[in-house]
Amino acid sequence: MELADTLVDDFQETEFLRLLASRCLEFLDASGAGLLLADAYGKLRTVSVRTQGALLDVQRDGGPALECFRAARVVGPVDLTADGARWPRFAERAVGNGVLATYAVPLRRRETALGALQLFRTEPGAPRSGDVALAQALADAATIGILRQRAIARSGLLASQLQSALDSRVVVEQAKGVLAERWGVGMDTAFGALRRYARTHRLRLSELARQIVDNSLDSDALRDN
Repeated sequence: MELADTLVDDFQETEFLRLLASRCLEFLDASGAGLLLADAYGKLRTVSVRTQGALLDVQRDGGPALECFRAARVVGPVDLTADGARWPRFAERAVGNGVLATYAVPLRRRETALGALQLFRTEPGAPRSGDVALAQALADAATIGILRQRAIARSGLLASQLQSALDSRVVVEQAKGVLAERWGVGMDTAFGALRRYARTHRLRLSELARQIVDNSLDSDALRDN
């Protein structure tokens, strides 16, 4: 399924969620769809909208999508002409824009929500039978895709960090060997000189080591330090 297939080189989360919103309008009895997604700090942001974008932005102080995210559960369906007092500001704006009913399903992993998918309808009352369950299934598939891609990204970042740390360790060892050979001293003495010079001149140890290895810094400057 394309909503779970995120193993592509040019994957972009925002475009992926736009696809989810588009598929919702194809498969569900809805006139609009939008998504709120939490960032790394838990702050919600609007990431994709297919019509009615203002109705997501107005929910900062209350609304179905916000409640859905906080509770990590389905909210609605709600007939806003009969039950709008629950979120007065949202309901007033929604009805004014021709949205008479809505519901929201969470993008969640177990009990933790990543965001919320909200569907808007121009007809009052409940959607077609099975629509809420299908919306949740689409949201679940998208959540799997997002989490998989984030795991891959974290893995790649960790691998990059580990490789960088390894490269730094290697160049420091090389610089120690260069100094020890030039000065006729032990490796510990050479490392002590490297470390003192780096601290005194506020250099990263790996940066200083590279300068020693490629001869861009006179090693006698370290010995006299």
